[in-house]
Amino acid sequence: MSKKINYRIGIAVLILVAIYFALDGIEKNKNLESTQNNQIQQDVRGLAIIEHAYKNKLESIQVQSVGTVKVLLPDDNKGSRHQKFILELDNGQTVLVAHNIDLAPRIPNLSRGDRVDFYGEYEYSSKGGVIHWTHHDSKGSHIDGWLKHNNLIYK
Repeated sequence: MSKKINYRIGIAVLILVAIYFALDGIEKNKNLESTQNNQIQQDVRGLAIIEHAYKNKLESIQVQSVGTVKVLLPDDNKGSRHQKFILELDNGQTVLVAHNIDLAPRIPNLSRGDRVDFYGEYEYSSKGGVIHWTHHDSKGSHIDGWLKHNNLIYK
């Protein structure tokens, strides 16, 4: 009799453990989906802000979004060195990214067609705009920016 009870208790414990892990997995998936949805919403907001800034010729606007590398440009080595490339945003607008490689690591192995997330300052230009301040500000006078490529952040 006690063997049957122990067996049933063992089965009940196994079922409870399985339910716990199943629910935990569901919760983790919900958190992942929530994070992905938040990122998509941020990208859409950032895109709208950049589009508005371009149409209204605005400057010094902090933005976050993502784009696809359209053109790789040679580094600008005059004064502070900058890695430069043109991103095409999801709305078709292009922006020049000027990433200060004296203050932040350059993105290695960047290729045309790669996706790059960014957080930096938008400046108007007739060609779509410029994104700069994509690095940490050691002086603390400006908001830190960053670039994200292949899940690595460069700041």
